[in-house]
This record gives sequence, structure tokens and C-alpha cells, in this order.
Amino acid sequence: MPPKDTRVYDTGRNERQAQSEWTRHAIAAIAGDFNRSADTHLVKLDLPHLSGVSIYLKDESTHPSGSLKHRLARSLVLYGLCNGWIGEGTVLVESSSGSTAISEAYFARLIGLPFIAVVPERTAAQKIAEIEFYGGQCKRVPAERIYAEASALAQVNGGHYMDQFTYAERATDWRGNNNIAQSMFSQMSNEPDPVPRWVVVSAGTGGTSSTIGRYIRYRAQQLQHTQLAVVDPENSVFYDYYRSGDAKLVSSHSSRIEGIGRPRVEPSFLPHVIDRMFRIPDAASLAAIVSLERLIGRKCGGSTGTNLYGAMILAQEMIERGEHGSILTLICDSGERYRDTYYNAAWLAEQDLILAPWQQQIDGFFATGRLDPIGA
Repeated sequence: MPPKDTRVYDTGRNERQAQSEWTRHAIAAIAGDFNRSADTHLVKLDLPHLSGVSIYLKDESTHPSGSLKHRLARSLVLYGLCNGWIGEGTVLVESSSGSTAISEAYFARLIGLPFIAVVPERTAAQKIAEIEFYGGQCKRVPAERIYAEASALAQVNGGHYMDQFTYAERATDWRGNNNIAQSMFSQMSNEPDPVPRWVVVSAGTGGTSSTIGRYIRYRAQQLQHTQLAVVDPENSVFYDYYRSGDAKLVSSHSSRIEGIGRPRVEPSFLPHVIDRMFRIPDAASLAAIVSLERLIGRKCGGSTGTNLYGAMILAQEMIERGEHGSILTLICDSGERYRDTYYNAAWLAEQDLILAPWQQQIDGFFATGRLDPIGA
């Protein structure tokens, strides 16, 4: 009779070792990409009539994947890798209006994983083309179905649903690690008013506002005079939620300003780190990017216009009170993605968006430092 085999076998050990090795290589690839990417530029607007108030825009459109969402996508992929949710061969799935999906497709290709984006039917054609350029697939569905469709696709494919709307505020290290807040405040350090009076951002997932709001509180000794304003477009529930506290609010319409505004309250949106909110008319947002192009010579996306118009409101208030200081906001992505929509007269007419009155107001602000009422 042969001797009894008393050895202990671990049938999953080799598989776990291989998976761990793959994860290390994936994280190293993302770290290498980060080291090859310089920080984004800080643009000071040339507005000499603002009487001691300066407006700065941090240009997040210069990331390799073209938008502010590059930072979020990197954080979400690293979060999934380090939690053990993403491994070799995992299909990555996201619900997105475009920019986050573009950036996630970029990182999926970088580490050799398939990627599927579930996007609203009205997503700009250029965004679809950029997702596909990085090897991603797109599934267009009605805006209200993107969450359920993405979750179902991940289950069917044995993949991982990235779920930016849930994980954005927790995947990013808000204390530092070159997050958006640390980067922007560091770049302001040698400016005449290095501690901004206001930071103005828009909300899509809520991750950016959460990161900046937390960082301001974390660095309260240095940033004790800095406040956070969040601007919201039409057809979004964030502004109403901020005022009412009703987390069950929903909208039957989706935002026309792609990348920001949501028809439901997202888990990553944290109202308690926000000092003020404004609802900005879509026509004002789009008029603002026309004026901004004349000033800096580049087209920007609609959310940049929402940010800029909010900064102008605050600048006007500061001027009226005789205050001096700086206001800091973001260029979120390039306007080249929106040539068929925001920069297309036929699309604007179809949407019944009349920019002329807002254009006159904004141009007047740039020329005189006064934000006169519409029609004045």
C-alpha cells in the first residue's frame, strides 16, 4: 500500500500569485503614465477692469485623455486594482456622459483591459469617437437607464462596474497625493493673492467638489479664508438638494451641459463641504465659452462656461464690497468635442438657446468689470 500523502495543497496559490503580479504591473504602468504627465497649467484671465479681483482657470483639458476626468479615472482604476475588484482580463464598465468614459478607456488600454461605456443617447459624437479611439465600446441608452444598463453589463461579462457616481468621492485621496485641490493651491502660491477667496466648480459625480471642500477644511490654517462655490446647470437636482436636503429628488430631463448636472442625487455629492451654490442658465454657460474663446484663443466645453459664469457672479459681489482677492476655477475639457452642439448654430436653435443677451452681458463684464442685468 503506498504511503499516505500528508502534504497540504493550495490550489489557488499559483493563480493568486499570477494575479498579484499582474496587479503590480498594472499599478506600475499607471504610475509611469503619471510621471510622464506634467501638471496642468494655471491660466490667469487678462481682465484689467476687475478692480483688484483676479480670475484663474486651471486648465484640465491638457491631460493625456483631454479632461478633468483623467484624474478621476486614474483614481477609480487604482481603487479597483487595490481593492482586488480588477484583475487580469476584467471587463471594465462605466455609466458616463462621455469624458469619464474617455479617460477610463485610456487607462483600460494602458493596462490591457476591455472597456464598455454606457452613455446617454445625446452624447456628443466626438466623445463617442474618442472612447472608441482608445479601444472602448459604447452602448447608447436613454439617460435614465445608464446606471442599470452598466451594472447589468458588468454582471453579464463577469466584469467590474466602475460606478463613478458612487466611488468618486472616496477613490481620490483628498488629503494630498497631487489631487486637484493640492495642485491648484500649490500653483497659486506665488500669485499676488495666493489664497483664493473662492474656488468655483461644477458637479457631475460630486467627486471634485468633495475633494476640494475636504481639502480646504483639512488645510484650514492655510486656507481659512477660502470658500467653495458649486455651480449647477438646468435640469439638475444638485442645487435643489443643497437647498432642501431631499435626497430623493429626481428630474425627468437630463442636463444639456455634458459632464455636469444629474437627474438624481449621486452618492458622491457631499453638500456639507460646500459654502454656496448657484444655478446657472444653460444659455449663460454657452455664451461664456464664446467670450472666453475670444480672450484665450481656445474653445472650451460647456461646463467651463458654467464655472466661469459662477466666478463672474462672485467677482461682481467682491467688487461691489470693495474686496480684493483671487477666484479660482477650472477649464474642464476642450470645446473641440462639442463642435456639433455648443458651437453649432443649428443645434442651439433646436434647443431654443438664445445666447445674444448673455453674450452682451458677459462681454460687458470683460470690458468694464460690471455684470449688468440682462436687458439693461
